[in-house]
Amino acid sequence: MENLRKQLQKIENFIMVVTFSIMVLSCFIQVVNRNIFKVPVSGFEEAAKYSMIYMVLLGTELGLRDGTQIAVTAVIDKLKGTTKKIMMIISKMMVIIFSSAIFYQAVLLVQQQVRSGQKSPGLQIPMSIPYFALVLSFGIITIVQIVALLIMIKNIKEKEEVEE
Repeated sequence: MENLRKQLQKIENFIMVVTFSIMVLSCFIQVVNRNIFKVPVSGFEEAAKYSMIYMVLLGTELGLRDGTQIAVTAVIDKLKGTTKKIMMIISKMMVIIFSSAIFYQAVLLVQQQVRSGQKSPGLQIPMSIPYFALVLSFGIITIVQIVALLIMIKNIKEKEEVEE
């Protein structure tokens, strides 16, 4: 399970580096083009936007995974013992349910985009490619959160066995 999580993290990091590079390069070329060459090219702006979308959505998973995502923990912080553990499990399960529902709807959205054949105005790429960012990120969120839940439950069981 931990191996799966590490593999997903490597894929995620690779995509983040590639999309960040595309975004920076596209913005740079767009600015140079606008100020020096003055040739109207609309694809650079689109490439930067789509790269940013991938980065934001994958960054959401990164924040959820390492706990840096903004969260309201006032109630859970006041709880102790078993009640706190149960609430943390319920909270993790809610994230899994939400992310899997969004994942399912994103798959339907991408399928609709594939069927429609719609293309982006600047780059002329299928719109299913930008929308696939939702499928990718929420699929990874769902998998990683399930793994995190299983690890959380395993750690709780191990602590209980040690206490006995």
